Amino acid sequence: MKVPIYSMKGKASKSSATLPAAFEEPVRLDLIRRAVRSARANRRQAYGAANRAGYRHSVSWPGKGRGMARTPRKNGGGGRAAEAPNTIGGRRAHPPKAEKEWDIKINSKERKKAFRSALAATTQQSYVSARGHVIPEKVTLPYVVDNKIESISSEHEGESITKRALSLLDGLGLGEDIDRSTDGKGIRPGKGKRRGRKYRTPRSILIVLSKSNGSGNAFRNLSGVDVTTSKDLNTELLAPGGDPGRLVVFSKAAVSELEKRL
Repeated sequence: MKVPIYSMKGKASKSSATLPAAFEEPVRLDLIRRAVRSARANRRQAYGAANRAGYRHSVSWPGKGRGMARTPRKNGGGGRAAEAPNTIGGRRAHPPKAEKEWDIKINSKERKKAFRSALAATTQQSYVSARGHVIPEKVTLPYVVDNKIESISSEHEGESITKRALSLLDGLGLGEDIDRSTDGKGIRPGKGKRRGRKYRTPRSILIVLSKSNGSGNAFRNLSGVDVTTSKDLNTELLAPGGDPGRLVVFSKAAVSELEKRL
């Protein structure tokens, strides 16, 4: 499968890049969602109550025959109950256990096939549009850009690299997708807004470079944009939330590095 190579000004050149055979893999939505669910579960941090939580009292029970409930009472506390789940400062009835295993297993062949399937979905306009991405007409997905994108941070030192990155994406016709992400930012429903994640921002473009360098910093302030390398590219980045069809921009060198990995 061949796709045109775009210049830094957003113009398609006469030369083309050959994508690896993985981009022609059948899209398996079930495997993609299993792989994403497994990746999320496997990095989940274990948590639980402390061993002595709710037990930090000196208590006793006087025994039967006194007409009182069989609840532990504080020693010297005037009969005040403690430690039981229905008392103030007592333990939880069924607290979370730190030893609980959150991992979800997935076979290595299934995980690799899910990655190839997520790659293939980036070439199909129906999947990309279904995710809500705004893409120009008559374009060949995914975008492959000249290798100058790898050194965007070292060129024009007097100019803001973020402005240069934004002008590059505007030239490719992708500025509207960043605007969509900016306009879609809103306050998250539920308790998550009180736990350090008040706002929710829609995912926009994924930039894939051949190696990690300062060029990734040029895109990090753009709303919804993620930057990664061919080595670190995974199913979750290609299909956030398990929905395939992310709008991806590869550098020419990143495509070559990806072919070595596959």
